[in-house]
Amino acid sequence: MYINAEHVYRIIFPNIEQVLYQLQCIASTYWNQGQTLNALHLENKILNMWRRIAGDQNQNTLQSMANLALFYKDIGRHTEATQLKIEVLKLQKRILGNKHPDTLWSMASLAMSLKNLGKYIDAEQLEVEVLDLRKRILGNEHPATLWSIGSLAVSYSHLGKHTDAEQLENKVLNLQKRILGNEHPDTLWSMENLATSWNSLGKHSDAEQLGIEVLNLRKRVLGNEHSDTLRSMANLAVSYENLGKHEDAE
Repeated sequence: MYINAEHVYRIIFPNIEQVLYQLQCIASTYWNQGQTLNALHLENKILNMWRRIAGDQNQNTLQSMANLALFYKDIGRHTEATQLKIEVLKLQKRILGNKHPDTLWSMASLAMSLKNLGKYIDAEQLEVEVLDLRKRILGNEHPATLWSIGSLAVSYSHLGKHTDAEQLENKVLNLQKRILGNEHPDTLWSMENLATSWNSLGKHSDAEQLGIEVLNLRKRVLGNEHSDTLRSMANLAVSYENLGKHEDAE
C-alpha cells in the first residue's frame, strides 16, 4: 500500500523531502493502528532514504533514527533501540553539542533504554549527567529537570538504593505539585514511584494511603480502564498484600 502511496506522492510533490514527510505520516498511522511490521518496514525505508539524500548528520535523518528507536522500544526490541539511540546521541553531541536540548533529551532517552536492558548502573551514571546539565541550563524547577530527578530516583530503586530514591521522590513530588498541579501525569507518576519506594522500605501503610490517592486521581483523570489506572490498581494490591489485606488485594 505505501509503495503505491510513494509513487503518488512523487507525482504530487516537487521534491523528495516532501515525499518523505508524507511517508512518515503513513508510518505513524500504521503504528497507531497496530500495523507494526508495516510501520517498521516503512520507517527503515524512510531512514535509508534520508541517509542517502541528506547524510547521517541531517536533522531529518536523526529524527527518523529516533522514530525507529521508539518503534523498536515499544515492541520490546530494546537492544536495537539502544543501538540506534547511541548512534543518534553521538551524532547530536558532535553536531549540536552536549548542552543542546535535543542532545539532553537523547541522553535521557538512552538512559531509559539502558534500564530496559537491566543496565541500571550505566543508566544511573547517564541520568546524573543529564540532571546536572538540566539544572545548570534550565534551572531546578523546569519540568524537564523535574522529570530527570524522578527518572534518577527510579534507577536508585532498581539498584536497591531505596532511601536515596525516597528522598529524591519526596523532593520532586513537592515541586511537581506546586508547579504542575496534583493531577498532572508527571505528578501522578512521582506519587506512584514514591509509594513503590515506601513499600520497599517497609512503610506499607504510607504506601497504601498514597496508592489509594493515586488510583482515585487516575480514575477521575484517565478513566477506569486506562493502562496507568490499571497499573495503579496492581501497585495498590501489592500494598494490601504487604499489610495482610488479602481480600482487598483481590
